[in-house]
Amino acid sequence: MRLVGSNIEVGVYKLSQALTFAKEQGLDLVEISPKAVPPVCKILEYKKFLYEQKKREKALKSKTSKVIIKEIRFGPQTDDHDYEFKKKHAEKFLKDGAKLKAFVFFKGRSIIFKEQGHILLLRLAQDLEEWGKVEQLPELEGKRMIMFMTPKKK
Repeated sequence: MRLVGSNIEVGVYKLSQALTFAKEQGLDLVEISPKAVPPVCKILEYKKFLYEQKKREKALKSKTSKVIIKEIRFGPQTDDHDYEFKKKHAEKFLKDGAKLKAFVFFKGRSIIFKEQGHILLLRLAQDLEEWGKVEQLPELEGKRMIMFMTPKKK
């Protein structure tokens, strides 16, 4: 196995030799890369190694951002005042950095107004063009026509 460490000469050693070096220093022999040929081991304190590994994973996890999806629901024949009211909310959601899921819900026989729903969602996308971009164009799924928007990067 290949042995690395700050207090040992880097080189290829037998397992028994590596264990002896580790015992002499009062440390542990830890396998770092088992798939390498030969496998890479390091002489170090195992508890400290685990602690640093957890700390590294936690730092990586904190850097990732959680995706928040906010929904706005329209009817196929939404009035202008209602549209403006919901558009203001959608604008706020996009400014806050959340994804927007806008959908038109068709009840009963209102499914015959598919074109109106499509036009309504495209109008919303055009009005919110300054704050977000369309991730998925309006698409009919069952009794819903759904469109996704993501906020623009600043």
